[in-house]
Amino acid sequence: MAKYPIIPCAAADGWKEIVAAYAEALQAAAHGVGGHGMTPEQFAESGLFDSAVERLRGQRSASMSVKKAFIGNVLDVLKQQGRITSWQFAGAADRHDYEVKLPNDRICCIEAKGCLDGNNTNIFQRPANADEFVIWSLCQNPGADPRHNAWSGIHTRLSAEIVSRRERVDGLIIWDMLCGTSARPCPKLVSDPTRGSVVGGKTVPPPCIYLFPRSVPDARNNPAPRPWALADVQFLNILAQAFPVPSNEAISVEIEVRMDGVNVQRLTRYKSGNVMLHESNWTTVRRAN
Repeated sequence: MAKYPIIPCAAADGWKEIVAAYAEALQAAAHGVGGHGMTPEQFAESGLFDSAVERLRGQRSASMSVKKAFIGNVLDVLKQQGRITSWQFAGAADRHDYEVKLPNDRICCIEAKGCLDGNNTNIFQRPANADEFVIWSLCQNPGADPRHNAWSGIHTRLSAEIVSRRERVDGLIIWDMLCGTSARPCPKLVSDPTRGSVVGGKTVPPPCIYLFPRSVPDARNNPAPRPWALADVQFLNILAQAFPVPSNEAISVEIEVRMDGVNVQRLTRYKSGNVMLHESNWTTVRRAN
């Protein structure tokens, strides 16, 4: 049962209504946009508006440019501050997107994702050269519910993949270009505006950080591995120092597994220090081998 939210932000009050009203106004004015030369009746019959909307959706979905710019700006800040040695975009050649070289020559590999409730969240592979492997969620949809995304991404998708594929993920960052905007107000900045940092000319709130189990949960041999501490995952610790995140704001994600007959089940707990934020029900992952 949920006691506290597992992420501070929530969908903005009234935003869905604003989007709906704007969509209606846009559709009503659509015939007058552009030089198509059709009458209102021809325009309605042509399907041009729907085709244009689908094209825009496709372009936005396929584009990584905004996400790349945000992550690149953050990594540039870390490099300028001397907190990391170097970074490179590796997405064109590898399954993961970024490689970050840390001061002690450790390598953190980062996989960039969109909103966590999408099927793309299930697609990842820990690189062989990764000392640390982190997933970074950047949700470009201002109408998405951050709490639903965090829950769906961590328990429904990531924990199931970690258990079933025995693929270790060290941590998760939820932080993007919409955080702190009017579409997605950040409670951290609302309560304390001094917590903002400038990234790429824009003031952003601190990131939301989640620490995953330090080994892969196994129902027979390792049913409840401890999550990493913030100090243990160097890249996340560096990020927390640069864009101040107190240790009690880094959420520990416990994934416990058990056998239920021939099935593997998992339970996910979210903790802030010793405070239980949320505990899931037992959920079946797959049939055991």
